[in-house]
Amino acid sequence: MASGFFALLDDIAALMDDVAVMGKVATKKTAGILGDDLAVNAEKASGFVASREIPVLWVITKGSFLNKLIILPLAFLLSAFIPAAIPLILIGGAIYLAYEGAEKVYEMIVPHQENKSETVSAKMTKEEVLAIEKTKVKSAIVTDFILSLEIIIIALGTVIGKPIMEQVLVVSFVAVVATVGVYGIVALIVRMDDAGFVLKGMSEKPLAQQLGNVLVKGLPIVIKSLGYIGTVALLLVAGGIFVHYIDFIHHLTEGIGLPDIIKEFTAGLVIGLASLMVVMLLKKLIGKG
Repeated sequence: MASGFFALLDDIAALMDDVAVMGKVATKKTAGILGDDLAVNAEKASGFVASREIPVLWVITKGSFLNKLIILPLAFLLSAFIPAAIPLILIGGAIYLAYEGAEKVYEMIVPHQENKSETVSAKMTKEEVLAIEKTKVKSAIVTDFILSLEIIIIALGTVIGKPIMEQVLVVSFVAVVATVGVYGIVALIVRMDDAGFVLKGMSEKPLAQQLGNVLVKGLPIVIKSLGYIGTVALLLVAGGIFVHYIDFIHHLTEGIGLPDIIKEFTAGLVIGLASLMVVMLLKKLIGKG
């Protein structure tokens, strides 16, 4: 009995060692997209009333966990029974990300009237503010779903062929790290100004006051920068998938003597703008109809 128990402990220890090693590999493979995920979600989680930032971020975080609880079992089932569907799902998600990124680029370049239904003002009632929050949260969770899908599929690709238990543990580990790590950092960013005000209040510590001023003044710059970084990240993630999973685009870009990051950004932007034009045309046709 005792020997069987200790043998079981040895098996568990060996399994966890394997999971730790593969977890490091999977994390490295997804590091790039995790960075993009951070930029995108930080931009998505900003722009709320200060008192509502953390509650709203918590709602988005719970939505992210739910997304992964939906994606993980589906990813394992697809990997086991319909592996050919995985690239198609990745490409479909990439088209959505490219569209969203291209839409942001279009709004930056082309003068347009700001959508008041998505802008919070002091004159709004509590119900109106909550309605805008709900719309923004929904958009953030949808984008998180697509990015989570890409992260999980890439992590799964590092453990294909391994025993199913190892696959489940490694990919689940990456999914948890992605959510806790990304939204933990986002929470620090959106509360940067609060930390600054606390430091500014330390009248007996001039250095702390200076740091507080930097944090308070720096937050709007960080948030605005994250908007641009998030847009670039969306196009890079999408373009990377197009280049690696669509043979025509892969061969088209293969002979071009440019860095991969430029190729991927260009592919994401071109397909994103094409998707945007299709959506805008459909909206016009529906409006006329």
